[in-house]
Order: sequence, then structure tokens, then C-alpha cells
Amino acid sequence: MDETVMLGHGSGGTMMKRIIDEVFFAAYAGEELLRGDDAAVLPAPAPGERLAFSTDSFVVTPHFFPGGDIGRLAVCGTVNDVATSGATPRYLSCGFVLEEGFPISDLKRICASMAEVAKEAGVHLVTGDTKVVNRGHGDGVYINTAGVGTLPEGVNLGGAQCKPGDKVLVSGTLGDHGITIMSCRESLSFKADLKSDAAPLNHLIADVLAAAPGTRCFRDPTRGGLASTLNELAAQSGTDITVEEDAVPVKLAVQGACDMLGYDVLQVANEGKMVCIVAPEDADAALAAMRANKYGADAAIIGEVSEMQPERGSKVFLRTAFGGTRILDMLVGEQLPRIC
Repeated sequence: MDETVMLGHGSGGTMMKRIIDEVFFAAYAGEELLRGDDAAVLPAPAPGERLAFSTDSFVVTPHFFPGGDIGRLAVCGTVNDVATSGATPRYLSCGFVLEEGFPISDLKRICASMAEVAKEAGVHLVTGDTKVVNRGHGDGVYINTAGVGTLPEGVNLGGAQCKPGDKVLVSGTLGDHGITIMSCRESLSFKADLKSDAAPLNHLIADVLAAAPGTRCFRDPTRGGLASTLNELAAQSGTDITVEEDAVPVKLAVQGACDMLGYDVLQVANEGKMVCIVAPEDADAALAAMRANKYGADAAIIGEVSEMQPERGSKVFLRTAFGGTRILDMLVGEQLPRIC
């Protein structure tokens, strides 16, 4: 096996076959992928089921970081996007854009990580693509994943479902991923160990839905963090949302890093957290279901949905630890570029 990626690995010839067989197939090929066809033939949904479909691209630097790597991020990100609809993620595609000279050993490591987290999530990587770009034009590796899941009849989640009185939950501490990536990129060291929160949350979502039938929607607060996510949900539903600052779970090390660097932790990206809006009578059940899952131990109820004032439009408010209230705006531009 070659030690680094070369342009020939994207040629469609024997070198491409070699990298597919010895890297991708060796790491995560199942029956569908091993067929080698241009399209994977998959079972149709059962009567009454629908399909949920999502796609995402990942360009994070560095490629490896405490708590994960770009491969784990790619699988978790698309699994979570599909699962937010209430669907059970089933199948993923994976497209690699590789830069000439990228180490094959690193590529194998990334693929092994993808295989591990796909197994945990219960999804299958069934089709893919490989392209190679000239040295200096690809930042090592970019990954695109698309996911398909099956959605049971009667499940209808979405931001437009939020109603006044609903409770806002978050599945754990915020800012872990974004601050970890930033500290690695800038070679910053903190007394406390930081690591990414990248995790597949489809099982946590399924547990919440089983315990709390009054769940309105899920959303993963990735780029733009909690602030952008809540503003999107408020706008979709024509409501206001108020968050209690003291209720938002944040690790001391992450908050300290944000204070030192001038970042708002509520605008920092997360890759293993879920925001959930749920009817008030089901909030405690949803919280208990989250906390029973290994990725939801720090889950909390952090706020409430309320009626919008028509003359000013939907807003998100933060009730601060000092007793005041301020508007919590969406992130403008990028606080931390290239983190997912």
C-alpha cells in the first residue's frame, strides 16, 4: 500500500481500486458497499413509514483532536441531523476529497473511527466516492456524508411546532467542541483537559420520544451554537424564547477559556449536544430520559417558550445571573472558523 495519497488514487484506475479495497472496504464495508455498484440497493420503508434525508460536509482543522477526529465528526453530524426529525438513521454515504500527499495511515485512522461510531449508532456506510486534488489545494481531507433514515407514521417534529409554555432542554454542557478545536489549533493549554463532545445522539433522541410524547422538536446546536439554534426555532414558530443563564450547563474550563478569549459560549459550536423543545407536562420525563443516556448526564431544563410581541417579531432573551435580561442574538459571521 502507498504511504501517501497520490493523484492516481483519484484516477478511476488500479490505484483508486487499491485505496478503495485496502482503506475504505477494509474499514467499514458491508454487503451493500462490497457489491461495488454505482448505487446501493436498499430495503424500502415499511407501509406508513417515510424517509428522512440529510447531507453535510466537514472541513475541520486539525483533523485529529481530543475526543475525536474528522471521521467521527462526519458520521455523528449526519446521524444527528437525520435523528432530529424523529427518524431512525439507517444508511450513510461518504465522499472523500483528499489532497495529494495526505498520509494513508491517517486516512486509515479516520476510516476506523468512522466504522466505530457508525457501529455505535447502528448505521451502515453503503456508498461513497473519492476525489484527489493537487497538493496545496485540499487541506488534507474534506468529507461529505449524506444520511437516510426511516420515520414512523404519525411523527411530526419541527421548529414550527413550538408553543408558548413549552420548555427548552439541552442534553449537556455547551462549548466543549468549539473550544477544544480552538485550543488545539492555536496550541493553547489549559489546566483542565478539554475534549470534543462529538457523539451520535440518535439513541438519546429515541429515548426522549418514548418517554415524552409531547416533544415538539430537536435541533443540534452546531455552528452558531445555542444562540443561533434558539433564534431559528423562535422564528420558525413565531414565538419568543427566554433562557436562564444560571441553568445552562457549561464546564468551568470552557467558560474560563471563553472569558479569556472573548467568546460567548452560547455562540460556540457543539457536536454532541441536542436542544429539545417539549410540552411543559412532559419536560421532567424528557429530562429524565436524557440523563439516563450516557451522553445526557448533564442535561438541564434551561428556558421556556412564550408568546411573541407582533410589533417586534420573534426574539430570544437571556435572563442573566445578575437578574437583568438581554437579547441573545444569532452569531454574525464566524467566531471559530473551520471547526466542523
